[in-house]
Amino acid sequence: MDVDNHNAPVVAAGEIETSLAFLGYLRDGLGRKLDGLTEDQARAGLVPSGTSLLGLAKHLTAVETYWIERRFAGQEIAPVEDGNGFSLAPGDTVASVRHAYEQAARRTDEIVTAAGDPERTMAFTSHGLTLRWALAHVTEETARHAGHADILRELLDGTTGR
Repeated sequence: MDVDNHNAPVVAAGEIETSLAFLGYLRDGLGRKLDGLTEDQARAGLVPSGTSLLGLAKHLTAVETYWIERRFAGQEIAPVEDGNGFSLAPGDTVASVRHAYEQAARRTDEIVTAAGDPERTMAFTSHGLTLRWALAHVTEETARHAGHADILRELLDGTTGR
């Protein structure tokens, strides 16, 4: 994978649609970092913290599930085993983690679109946090970790690009 033309979305729409377009763009970029990797490469912890590309995708699945399904929509969800979602289970594969991330993204998009109003208050908040805040936070988390994924992939095999 060389430098590519995966440009930021050009969207002329409302706040919700624009927010979801940018979040989707970031999700896609993170997903592309897993393209063409072996299972061992995807699990490789190339920095002292042990962070891996697959662990980043698993963590972001937990982020979307917790902040949108649990905190915003008020749904009961199972807590992640390690508290943050970075740890990989022996059965986690590139395909299974990607699928879980795609499903969490789909649920996020459905919940956010159905809510419609960025000022809608989260179901579980003690500070009056809104859907706008939750979307901004999930996007910030995704952007930060997509940047980490850029670095990990470059360390892994020299691949750069969005």
